[in-house]
Amino acid sequence: MSTTSHPAERILLGPGPSPVPQRVLQALAAPTLGHLDPQYLAIMDETCELMRQVFQTKNLLTFPVSGTGMAGMECIAVNLLEPGDEAIVCVNGVFGGRMKDVMERCGAKVHALEVPWGETYSLEQIAEALDRHPGVKVFAIVQAETSTGAWQSLAGIADLVHSRGALFVVDAVTSLGGHELRVDDWGIDAIYSGTQKCLSCPPGLSPVSFGERALARMDARKTKPQSWYLDVSMLRKYYLSGGGAGGGRVYHHTAPINMTYALHEALTIVLEEGLNARIARHAAMHQRLRRGLEALGLAYIPKNSLHTLNCIGIPAGAEDLKVRQRLLADYGIEIGAGLGVMAGKAWRIGLMGHGSTVRNVDLVLAALREVLR
Repeated sequence: MSTTSHPAERILLGPGPSPVPQRVLQALAAPTLGHLDPQYLAIMDETCELMRQVFQTKNLLTFPVSGTGMAGMECIAVNLLEPGDEAIVCVNGVFGGRMKDVMERCGAKVHALEVPWGETYSLEQIAEALDRHPGVKVFAIVQAETSTGAWQSLAGIADLVHSRGALFVVDAVTSLGGHELRVDDWGIDAIYSGTQKCLSCPPGLSPVSFGERALARMDARKTKPQSWYLDVSMLRKYYLSGGGAGGGRVYHHTAPINMTYALHEALTIVLEEGLNARIARHAAMHQRLRRGLEALGLAYIPKNSLHTLNCIGIPAGAEDLKVRQRLLADYGIEIGAGLGVMAGKAWRIGLMGHGSTVRNVDLVLAALREVLR
């Protein structure tokens, strides 16, 4: 019996969090160390190196921000933008819109490059926007728009952005560890993600990575970032060995020790499977689910669908809330509702990390078939 002390086990097939492997839960329960304990610092350094491998980058400044993915979003915005700077943000769903809001709160003038929800961007659209706004300092786009299930190709964008002297920023919250993502090869200057999606770690940390162009921009700032907690000029003195005066670590805040253990174990699991194999597994499970959903008469909303988050239209005659309530009550399955303009019109089925399995695909298809009947 579930109580407030003993939550029920759910099959998490929504937009996140995803199911957490037992190994990661066991890592969370390891003894808590001090945040300046040499043993903890060694674990933290290893975690940052594992993050570099998963991001496919050599960026030295790659670390977990203490907070969920939105803390990573805000960390990048407050450090790369100063009041009066111009930015372009691609808005084709909730999280592009949220990035625009966060950057405006930094005092930036933000130009929204908008397309209908569920659609993605061509290189021609991006080039035209950059030509219209030649003074932009940052160009930001979401690779995996969780609110619509749309996957955005990033190939070729960096060349357009860098030729205008701007920085290329990417939201990879629902793609890191589930879709191909090559930070260095694709010229990404700053990127953020979350632990609770394809990495199958509890929510609470946001992996971020800053490249050399981004570091140069931060070093040339004329004003302090508006957030003390997320100020990378101070955070780097803690996360980088020898980052402080005299070569030592400089205390900034008490890091979430046990969450770092969990992320270390989650990243280890990712690399044990192999990035390419993991990405292929997500693709195969997406195709298996897609075939089953289309056989039920359910249609995908985005043309370019994520493998990790499947956004489908609610069929005529089905009651959104009642279907999701029955899936939860009768089968213990959580799927997501539509957000924003898709509220009441879409369901979002996540197949991320530890949850992207044949068992879960076949189970949610069988449960949907029964509930819709």
